[in-house]
Amino acid sequence: MASDVQASAVYVRDIQVNGLQRVEQETVLSYLDIQKGRAVSQEKLDASLKQLYATGLFSDVVFDVSSNGLLVIKIVENPVVNKRVFDGNDKIDDKILESEVQLAPRSIYSRAKVQEDVKRILEVYKRSGRYAVVVEPKIINRDQNRVDLIFEIDEGPAASIDKVNFVGNVHYSDEDLQGEIMSKESRWYRIFSSSENYDPEKTNYDKELLRRFYLKHGYADFRVVSAVAELSPDKKSFVLTYVLDEGKRYKIKDIVINSEISDVNVEPMYEEVLFEKGDWYNADLVEKSVYALTEELGKSGFAFVDVVPDLNKNLDAGEIDVAFDIKEGDRVFINRINITGNDRTQDDVIRREFRIDEGDAFNAAKLRASRRNVENLNYFSKVDIDTVPTEDGNKADLNVNVQEKSTGYFNVGVGYSTVNGALIRTGVTENNFQGKGQQLSLDAGISQRASEYNLSFTEPYFLGRRLSAGVDVFRTEEDYQDEGSYDSESTGGRVRLGWNYTDDLSQYARYTLRQDKISNVAHDASQYIKNEEGSYTGSIIGQTTVYDKRDSAINPKEGYYLSLGNDVAGAGGDEKFLKFDAKAYTYYTLADYYTFKFFVNGGYITGYGGKDVRLMNRYYLGGSTLRGFEFGGIGARDKYTDDALGGNWMVYSGAEMSFPIGLDELGIKGRTFVDMGMLGKPDNIDRDIVEYSSSPRVAAGFGFGWMSPMGQIDVDIAFPIVKEKYDKTEAFRLNFGTRL
Repeated sequence: MASDVQASAVYVRDIQVNGLQRVEQETVLSYLDIQKGRAVSQEKLDASLKQLYATGLFSDVVFDVSSNGLLVIKIVENPVVNKRVFDGNDKIDDKILESEVQLAPRSIYSRAKVQEDVKRILEVYKRSGRYAVVVEPKIINRDQNRVDLIFEIDEGPAASIDKVNFVGNVHYSDEDLQGEIMSKESRWYRIFSSSENYDPEKTNYDKELLRRFYLKHGYADFRVVSAVAELSPDKKSFVLTYVLDEGKRYKIKDIVINSEISDVNVEPMYEEVLFEKGDWYNADLVEKSVYALTEELGKSGFAFVDVVPDLNKNLDAGEIDVAFDIKEGDRVFINRINITGNDRTQDDVIRREFRIDEGDAFNAAKLRASRRNVENLNYFSKVDIDTVPTEDGNKADLNVNVQEKSTGYFNVGVGYSTVNGALIRTGVTENNFQGKGQQLSLDAGISQRASEYNLSFTEPYFLGRRLSAGVDVFRTEEDYQDEGSYDSESTGGRVRLGWNYTDDLSQYARYTLRQDKISNVAHDASQYIKNEEGSYTGSIIGQTTVYDKRDSAINPKEGYYLSLGNDVAGAGGDEKFLKFDAKAYTYYTLADYYTFKFFVNGGYITGYGGKDVRLMNRYYLGGSTLRGFEFGGIGARDKYTDDALGGNWMVYSGAEMSFPIGLDELGIKGRTFVDMGMLGKPDNIDRDIVEYSSSPRVAAGFGFGWMSPMGQIDVDIAFPIVKEKYDKTEAFRLNFGTRL
């Protein structure tokens, strides 16, 4: 920039513009605060000069006023962008970058705009966790004052999370809290996941997840003091540190329902409260109680109400009084629900999670429940809901903005099990298939003794209702030569239907059609096994009712789980049997670290219509069930061939205590246990050739569990305390699979 204008006012007789190529002279003159034939002050000349620069059309402007009053304006026009290219962007698509930058073909090029676009590109990469990205703009000059603009991008690695630190967590271990947040420490087995990549929005959401976790477990004063992300000097990794103030844990002392609406009878409303005096405070249950009270009031004709929970804490006693205040709400209706940000997920997948619809009376409790439901889908990293008043004073819009995240998972692993020998497992799961909220998974496992293949599809809203429906296709091949001198195969499919009566009570119905095959029966196998060699078809209808009050389905510490199921085979096929199964688990945590699990499983199966229960449908105990004994290690056994024959009923129970062993960061916990099991005899056995006793077997031991990339891995050492002389024992067991 330059100016040779004299400091004093000058007389401008005429104006001449030099250097124009595309811009018209009239366009330049329109930006000047200068008139021909008049004196012009220095301030006006400077202002006109700045206005021309501000247009962004010119890279250089010079004013020169001659002694005879001629103002000569020398201009160098900015070039026009001929072509814009992104080079080196493998991780972020061109379309995303194009939507962020302002320079486009046929736009006016300027250095300032280029620098702004570089900043925008850097921000895009930072949002995807790449802080080491380098963007270098380059131009290639073309004729007619045109340029090709090239953004050369060195994306660099995604900034991973090397370490997540928690400071101030006395009652819960780092492992417990790591399992609650979205940000995960970098591990080799997370190569297909973005959870180990740093994202500031994800970190902010982690603070909310931690708050929910502690409030759910009684810590009503909990707060996240700070969440700090420190970037390494090479910009390739972060260390996250969450400073926590857990506060005191509270128990419920008293529950009160107050109403400012005279027509409301509060006495029946106490039935809608989901917790009792003496329970640990649980913010989730308080919120659900608010929703239940609101629903019940709505059924009674009170549409415009607010149920506001009021907490009165006694810090010294560690007690809290909960009051639900029923107040008259504003008479506002929902006008429209506008959803944005769901590029992949269909609108109705989100809308069906709302507990409030367009045209309904506005209700804060239902709105909070709706937001929680959408978040629990686990399809989005962020869910924002804003209430916006409309021109109609008694209506409001709900603006829902979501940010999608990856919902697909791929896993592969190799290992060794004492049950199946060397093994390899792989699987792929998509929890939001085609953006419809459907789940599709394919799993395969191959080992020295067994192979299994499963294809599963689930529709969570069947026929537009709150019903889950699914279909499974499976095939398994197993080697039972050691236990029973035969091999087995099972091929078939299953259709499923499930529904929830409440948040805790659910029921599942199913129909299974499968073909079982007993083959490769050894020449010296038991006669009972030889008699069953061949293929059989089973057509089975079943159901299971589940009541789940655990605080977590993955890592329970408190609560209980009950299930009761039954199956009927005989609607076609060769099999005819009735089967009943029941499970009960309860969990209790002492001193916030030592978790006790007590459980009992029972089952009974019987044939009908002249049919006995076949080998593959009987119960077997041992191995992962009844530790200290081999799989099929107890129960009826051929005296001469030593083959296990299973049983028609079983009881398996025990007690287990898990505890930290200093390897929380690796997800490893120790345990000690006592197992007890009993197995009934099969039908029509000859006591002369079969050894059998239904007396209890007992074993005790210790071990540890590891939540590995391949799933739960259990290592147990157990010692039988009560057994029969013909039982098959097993002191050491390495087991793969999820345990309830």
